[in-house]
Amino acid sequence: MKERDGFATRVGAIAATVGSAVGLGNIWRFPYEAGQNGGGAFILVYVICVLLLGIPVILSEFIIGRSTHKNMKGALKELSPGRKFYVFTYVCIIGSVVTISFYSVVCGWVMDYLFMSVTGRLSGHTPAAYSGIFSEFVGSPWRMVLWTLLFLVINFMVMRKGIRAGIERAANVMMPLLFLLLLIFCINALLLPGSEKGLRFLFYPDFSQLTGRGVVDAMGQAFMSLTLGISGLVTYSSYFSDKTSLTKDAVTVAVLDTLVAVLAGVMIFPAVFSFGLEPEAGPKLVFEILPGIFDRLPGGVIWATMFFVLLFFASLTSTISLNEISVTFFVEEKGVSREKATSMSYVMIVVLAVLSALSFNVLSGLTLWGMNIFDLLNYMASNVFMLLGGLFTALYVGWFLDRKVIREQLTNHGALRGREIPYVVFCLRWVAPVAVLLIFLWCVGVL
Repeated sequence: MKERDGFATRVGAIAATVGSAVGLGNIWRFPYEAGQNGGGAFILVYVICVLLLGIPVILSEFIIGRSTHKNMKGALKELSPGRKFYVFTYVCIIGSVVTISFYSVVCGWVMDYLFMSVTGRLSGHTPAAYSGIFSEFVGSPWRMVLWTLLFLVINFMVMRKGIRAGIERAANVMMPLLFLLLLIFCINALLLPGSEKGLRFLFYPDFSQLTGRGVVDAMGQAFMSLTLGISGLVTYSSYFSDKTSLTKDAVTVAVLDTLVAVLAGVMIFPAVFSFGLEPEAGPKLVFEILPGIFDRLPGGVIWATMFFVLLFFASLTSTISLNEISVTFFVEEKGVSREKATSMSYVMIVVLAVLSALSFNVLSGLTLWGMNIFDLLNYMASNVFMLLGGLFTALYVGWFLDRKVIREQLTNHGALRGREIPYVVFCLRWVAPVAVLLIFLWCVGVL
């Protein structure tokens, strides 16, 4: 039997796992969520959510994956023989495909803007013109589909090489570069006149600006940012060494992921305030507001290019981890080669991704429940699959998994103390399920 692939080093495992969490959710979504919800107060609630929700749910996925060294279905069948918990694997696979399908469209936006930056087509415009540039792009079917498919091709080339030669090697290069670029941007932002206003907005918690919606958004952002609930971390942790401290790695992933999000805020808001713009710009912040800011800086083409390279790295590391969910399933449960499994996975993704890209132009009239295809997939990924997955994982490990398995995994079979176990179990049993239900009820309009 062929030996199962795995990470060559702990550093590589951490880089890949952090890369699975760090993505557009940190650099694109987090700043505009913070901007719309009052800045500092939102960030404080977000950090609390990471501690009470994020780390325990990360550990629940780590425990399932590392205890069996199998994909989600194989792990649940081994941990709970005779029970049909493994059926939930198919929800995770569908969730990962849905997530990648809309996510890759946004990644295509990043690649197009990177191309425009390199060729100088993104500079020399009035601030108002950048809205028109974005509208022109998403209104072009061939450009939308071209860049979406190109991004997926790059993903495919990394995925087909496996864990060590593909995912780990890519993460070892991209994650250090991502942090380096972030630091460069932060230093530049802090040197801008009036940057202290952006820092005050970001770090001074004005709770008068925080609403109930902001609290729920912070909880949802914690799930989205850490990519919880669709078994990506189950899959990655199945390749971890048995000597790895799961708690230490979970904290490391959560801290670095949060650090990237906060640094993204430091990178963006001082510049926004320095140029007298509104922090509540929303999703258009990255594609319509920031290019105008870069254009007004000395060496604006270089800054814009580096920024979209940063976004590209973040996009690629996240989508790779999401792809690994279905690829590992096909390899281990269906017995196919990795190349064939990767191809099978991408056939499903390409169809939905192309439909998502076209939903801004030729299919814009096709709506379901008032949403186009892109918006529907985005809603389903964020508000259904991730929340259901997070709820299932928390309840399964907190209530149904043998407590002996939890202790063995968090203590490495007695080698570590495991003082955190009561806290983790309490959060998984009570805190995480209640929080997920609150998010879901808010999203469906009950609260």
